[in-house]
Amino acid sequence: MSRPGPPAGGSFPARPGPPAGGSFAARPGPPVGARPGPLPDVGDDVARHPAVDAAVQAMANAATLAPADQIAQYEAAYETLRETLATIDQT
Repeated sequence: MSRPGPPAGGSFPARPGPPAGGSFAARPGPPVGARPGPLPDVGDDVARHPAVDAAVQAMANAATLAPADQIAQYEAAYETLRETLATIDQT
């Protein structure tokens, strides 16, 4: 069985190029005023855990990053929370 070859004449159809003017649509940034503030006071300092607070703050801060950078922040926060919960279960 033979495979089809290139088109007659040895040339291929042209691929579409970038948009006219050489510019692409700008990627939207975070909404105005989207910068998170400090963690809310929940009133019970005894029940708080510094590693959990840091992971929650990291996730809040990730909202201002580009989507590709958010993934790394969320993965790091997940790992911190997973490890912290594992140590709490062992005590």
